[in-house]
Amino acid sequence: MNTMDNSANSIIASKLRSSLRALNGVSEDIEASAVISGDGLTLASVLHSGVDADRFGAMCASLLALADRAGSEIARGNLKQVIVEGDKGTMLLVYAGPNAVLAVAARPTINLGMVFIEARKMAAKIEITLMGG
Repeated sequence: MNTMDNSANSIIASKLRSSLRALNGVSEDIEASAVISGDGLTLASVLHSGVDADRFGAMCASLLALADRAGSEIARGNLKQVIVEGDKGTMLLVYAGPNAVLAVAARPTINLGMVFIEARKMAAKIEITLMGG
């Protein structure tokens, strides 16, 4: 990769991190977020200090790929999002274009409708950013 590519990637990563910080600022119940490539590479993240961004990205990409295959198997059409709900909170994975995923982690007290809406809006913005917009 040449210097021009590195510079462009750095600018995109900076824009993505800024978008993620804005998303996390929508509600104090949104604890973390990340943009992950389809092959599991974390492109940008706003995660807790104890979270390995690369490992998290790989797991999210795997989870989404499995959900996509399961949905195809039972003819559910194109996968839009995956929600994982645990007793300590919710994680939402939303497609952000053909080769990216937005992952959002929230506390159990969050209004799920609001996080769905905000995540979808942010996923659309991320897709535009990744296309060079």
